[in-house]
Amino acid sequence: MQIGINSTVPAQNLLVFQTKRASFKCRKSPLNSLSTESTRKHLSNLEKLLQKTNQTDSDRVTKPLTNGSISIKRKGLLEGLKLWDIKPEMKAAEDMSPSHLNRLQRLLSKTMEYSPRNNLGSRWREYHGCNDWSGLLDPLDENLRREVVRYGEFVQAAYHGFHSNPAMPVDEAPLPRHVALSDRSYKVTKSLYATSSVGLPKWVDDMAPNLGWMTQRSSWIGFVAVCDDRREIQRMGRRDIVIALRGTATCLEWTENFRAQLVRIPGSDDSNQRVECGFLSLHETRGAHVPSLAESVVQEVQRLIEMYKGETLSITITGHSLGAALSLLVADEISSCAPHVPPVAVFSFGGPRVGNKSFVQRLNQKNVKVLRIVNNQDLITRVPGVFIGDNNSWAYTHVGTELRVDTKMSPYLKPDADIACCHDLEAYLHLVDGFLSSNCPFRSNAKRSLVKLVNEQRSNVKQLYTHKALSLNLDRDRLNVPIPTDDSTLAPLLVGGLAGAITTPALVFWGFTVAWLTLEAAIQLD
Repeated sequence: MQIGINSTVPAQNLLVFQTKRASFKCRKSPLNSLSTESTRKHLSNLEKLLQKTNQTDSDRVTKPLTNGSISIKRKGLLEGLKLWDIKPEMKAAEDMSPSHLNRLQRLLSKTMEYSPRNNLGSRWREYHGCNDWSGLLDPLDENLRREVVRYGEFVQAAYHGFHSNPAMPVDEAPLPRHVALSDRSYKVTKSLYATSSVGLPKWVDDMAPNLGWMTQRSSWIGFVAVCDDRREIQRMGRRDIVIALRGTATCLEWTENFRAQLVRIPGSDDSNQRVECGFLSLHETRGAHVPSLAESVVQEVQRLIEMYKGETLSITITGHSLGAALSLLVADEISSCAPHVPPVAVFSFGGPRVGNKSFVQRLNQKNVKVLRIVNNQDLITRVPGVFIGDNNSWAYTHVGTELRVDTKMSPYLKPDADIACCHDLEAYLHLVDGFLSSNCPFRSNAKRSLVKLVNEQRSNVKQLYTHKALSLNLDRDRLNVPIPTDDSTLAPLLVGGLAGAITTPALVFWGFTVAWLTLEAAIQLD
């Protein structure tokens, strides 16, 4: 219905109104900065996007959400709208948000922030593996996550303790060494040493006299520590004894890694129980001035059990790579070293296979609980092995319960990270700290600092975060590459990537020597 102007405007003002209306022109609103053509373009994009969204609505009912589906959907929405054509800087809005930068700055800070330490109390046996961690792994229980990371940091302390002074005295027993523990409620009570049963020929010293500690037969490999803080003992529900073992570091330790023959366990009544020759050698061999690893551990555990007789105790063995392999042999040794041995559990990171199925059954009979933390992309966890049937006495078999993480789940690491990164201990702890469950993305409230990860694996960290690390107000010296703290930098040697790991003539010679010694040891066994 149209209303006439004559009926709404007084007669005396009608002439004035008509004159002004004739001169009136529609002006473009200053609030509208887009042209009509541009508006139509973006409305068209929106219409197409909504049509695609409607087409996929029915699929969501039948298809489960995959990792990162929510973030991908959000990203697809922004890309479909093409909002950066209107305002280009909006494309990087998420990266530039103050909350995002504040969180990144906190994760790149030097101060380590831990997940909450709840009171374990009467449930400590469950977290120590009495039920093989049933119901705690997927989704990962927050208390178990904190315990796993805490035990991994004991192994990092073992790496640091070795690299701070790797050389061993030649003509006398080594002095006690200080080990800096991140958990100050524990005190170190014993240093542990591992000795190789094979030695370097004299011509090696003549041709390469400057290899130093890399060629020594005996080396400091870890420690025994015990909790002596009353509040922490009350929180954990028991007094905990920790045995921490580092990974491969010396030339002869790498030689032992390659001695992959399965040999019988000394003193075993079952001839079918076999373990890897090289690992057993490092466990059983005495040094010139140090006892064997097996002897040292048994003596110290017996002493501590007697000292704290009447208290509730637990024994936790933790190790990475070679240390993870030796942890199983140590657990086997101490599980029967006294009449009433406390519960024994192993937390291993990136460990290789150690023995056959009969060895696994031996540990199960001794009630040794093993939690293996494994990275999907870590090749070290797949060796050694002869794949000719599980029931064959010459086939390697993994031990215990598995917690599997994945490098591709981390928003900070490149999905194609190299072998060294996938085996790196700090990368393992980073992945565990962010793990929620096998079908969930990396947890957004992960608390572990990224400084160490950026330091040791800068080439494997996404460029966005390495660039942000330099642009934030951080001290540049904190982002310098430090001395390697684990054997992951040499991991390619174990799986055939010799050319990628060797950068100096000394390492070329060292690699040749390892291969030569491995062949010589195999001939001696035959």
